[in-house]
Amino acid sequence: MSMFSTGLLVLTSPLQTLPLRIAPVLSSAAQLVERTLYVHLHPGLNLSSGSQPRPVFIPPVVDLSTLITRLYNNAADVCGHLDVRVLVTNLRAQPTAETTSPNCPFPTPQPLFHCPEVVLTDFAPQDPHQSHQVKQCLEKYTGHCYVCRPGISSVLLHPQLVKLLEDKDAPKDDEGPKAEPMETYSDVVVGGTFDRLHGAHKTLLSISCLLANRRFVIGVCDQAMLKKKVLKELIEPYSERVQRLREFLQDTKPSLQVEIVPLEDPFGVSIVDPLLKCIVVSEETRKGGEAVNKKRVENGLQLLVLHEIQLLKDAHHDEIEEEKISSSSLRSRLLGTLLTPPKDPSHLPPTPYVIGLTGGSGSGKSSIAKQLEVLGAVRIDCDKLGHEVYQLGTEAYHKVLRVFGSEILNEDKTINRRALGAKVFENQERLKCLTDIVWPEIALLVKQTINQAREEGKEVCVVDAAVLLKAGWTDLVHEVWVTIIPEEEAVVRITERDGISTEDALRRLQSQWSNSKQVKHANVVLSTLWEREVTRKQVLKAWNLLQKRIQQKKEG
Repeated sequence: MSMFSTGLLVLTSPLQTLPLRIAPVLSSAAQLVERTLYVHLHPGLNLSSGSQPRPVFIPPVVDLSTLITRLYNNAADVCGHLDVRVLVTNLRAQPTAETTSPNCPFPTPQPLFHCPEVVLTDFAPQDPHQSHQVKQCLEKYTGHCYVCRPGISSVLLHPQLVKLLEDKDAPKDDEGPKAEPMETYSDVVVGGTFDRLHGAHKTLLSISCLLANRRFVIGVCDQAMLKKKVLKELIEPYSERVQRLREFLQDTKPSLQVEIVPLEDPFGVSIVDPLLKCIVVSEETRKGGEAVNKKRVENGLQLLVLHEIQLLKDAHHDEIEEEKISSSSLRSRLLGTLLTPPKDPSHLPPTPYVIGLTGGSGSGKSSIAKQLEVLGAVRIDCDKLGHEVYQLGTEAYHKVLRVFGSEILNEDKTINRRALGAKVFENQERLKCLTDIVWPEIALLVKQTINQAREEGKEVCVVDAAVLLKAGWTDLVHEVWVTIIPEEEAVVRITERDGISTEDALRRLQSQWSNSKQVKHANVVLSTLWEREVTRKQVLKAWNLLQKRIQQKKEG
């Protein structure tokens, strides 16, 4: 069966049995849908009764909240490549006189950001001969709820599920205690980074949408709140995170008044907005919720109800990642992967494929270059080439001597680099004079080394250069790889390695491009923040992915 970009899954099983069916249903759906899977919940919906069913309001109950949590948890395990979104427009108490059709949650079909091309369901017709009738009924039902592609396809997933659900201990559809009603509130607030919107975020947002009847306020961490985040340089820009939130919430529950505000401190609007009634927290952030209430009391405001949700476990986490599903884990998985496609390389020979490797002082750049050399790359050490251009009799030697005078020479007429450094220290104009002389000469030596590697039939060169970006050498390379570590870790490494003070180490780092600025130019980002074995695996991943890219270029 053909694959569809976007699908809509209508779940009809009763709430008591649905939790057992979610994983196999999602697994089956993932064989048909490749990008976005919307989920519509209508427990007990009968698609083979003979009459056309209509969408109705489903009162919010605690079991629905638990179900949504489980659904996103299962989705992370069995179909992590899909953007799964639970739609909750119909999950609310029936309004009394809000619309002309108070029992219909969809007065008109709801548009979605991605138009469904196929509708799927877990509904099981008792008679296999009813399948065609059930499909027609499903398509009409879906058309009442959402704007779908004309001539939408429909698939009954139940035939693929039968063997998976033969569980003697599974509860029967009419079993289970009476559902416990879920308390809802006019105004609900949450806070977070919301980087690379994932299942845990979606659980938090979806349950908040269930709880909120009128307004949903979201504080999104801005610059001041990102300083201590792991791999903060890879966090999406604030505007992108806000846009993703708006899109998700517009799909999830368009009737809500959504307010998204920047979060510059741990509290934000939660301690000053008198209309707020509830704050949604997890076990991990409950203390933060309690701190909010303490501040509200100080401000003479009503306490917020703390609604606690479960953390989602990450079945795929490794030794440097958290056990829960988290943005920091997702960012760490980006290390070594291609973040942005390389620029047009048509001005460069196809071989050898040249990597420009750079990073701040203490970032571990050179140790990564050496690992790449072991894997088969030709390492071009620009620091070593920098020493060569100063050698007695070279063109750069004579130019430097003319500009800076003979007092920079040793007794043997070689350039004393310490004396030269003292002349340009904290003098940007004189430093530029020096780099204008030296950098072009180093670039020339880099080109010569690359040409030599080509003649020797080498496949990959790594240009190990701290000033790669500052010197404008990106035109020499096919890809830019940047190595980053937090500033505080870099300071520790520099002081231990070079025996200088913390202040001098900071000054050195501040004279260089920041991590964030370098990452903006990076195709691949690496980090040596963790143990050596973690770095080794990271480099090996980057190398293997590079080999695949090179092979793809050869093939096409």
